[in-house]
Amino acid sequence: MGNKRLIVLMLGLICFFILMGLTLSGRTSFYWPEKFLKDSIAWTQSLFYRPAASVSGFFEDVSKLKTIHEENQILKKRLTDYALATQQLNSLEDQNKRYKEALEFTERQKQVSNYRYRIADVIAASPDPYNGTITVNLGEKDGIKPNMAVMNVDGMLGRVLTVTEFTSNVQLLTDLSDTQANKSKAISATVKGKEYKSGQNQGSYGMIQSFDKEKGLLIMNQVDVNDRLEIGDTVITSGLGKVFPSGIPVGTVVSREPGDFGITHKVAVKPFADFRHIYEVFIVEVPEVK
Repeated sequence: MGNKRLIVLMLGLICFFILMGLTLSGRTSFYWPEKFLKDSIAWTQSLFYRPAASVSGFFEDVSKLKTIHEENQILKKRLTDYALATQQLNSLEDQNKRYKEALEFTERQKQVSNYRYRIADVIAASPDPYNGTITVNLGEKDGIKPNMAVMNVDGMLGRVLTVTEFTSNVQLLTDLSDTQANKSKAISATVKGKEYKSGQNQGSYGMIQSFDKEKGLLIMNQVDVNDRLEIGDTVITSGLGKVFPSGIPVGTVVSREPGDFGITHKVAVKPFADFRHIYEVFIVEVPEVK
């Protein structure tokens, strides 16, 4: 009996909704029971629609966040690769420029002297620009010997101090000292255009014996008070003493003053070479006189 009533109630509701649908179709105005029923249904639908939309939006946002993260990682890797490639390109361009300058330098030197310039790469150096020594990748097997002069395209750098089979230690001019404990050798120097000639009382002459690390200047002593050397002159090696060959540019005269006892003058020379950035050097090989 109860089942029959339930069936009758359901059939009644179905008929009611069918009848309402037919009644509402095509009409623009409704009676208040119809409005109440329509609003009630819409409100009930909104209760289920909003949470469902929120849940759907949450999962959609999570999916988008994952996609953005993956794209961000890809872009970050591309940016890193680009920065690395740019750095390598700049390094190669820098190296190519230095090699071109080195080639032009050797070609120029062939016209003024018969020295042989052996190019070597610096393989070790102290981070201190005034540490005093560097290591290059040429040694005994390449014919390198102690006391050979070392320079770059700008000017004098120093001399070969010790040699092994495959490498050489180079003592830079920044390590020059006139103390007895130091193993540095003084550089016999003259002025370009006012070259000193042995046995003649003319031309400029002095001995570069130390380096002022605070001012970054070479100190040339034993300059005669009557010497024609002037501020702005270019100092070069004289070749006397047979340690450093003649004609290698050293630097520019920046000051001149009386020495300790007033007998000779002391000259400050600003080096041409930059001792902070040394990548390649030339070891000067002087042909033996037969």
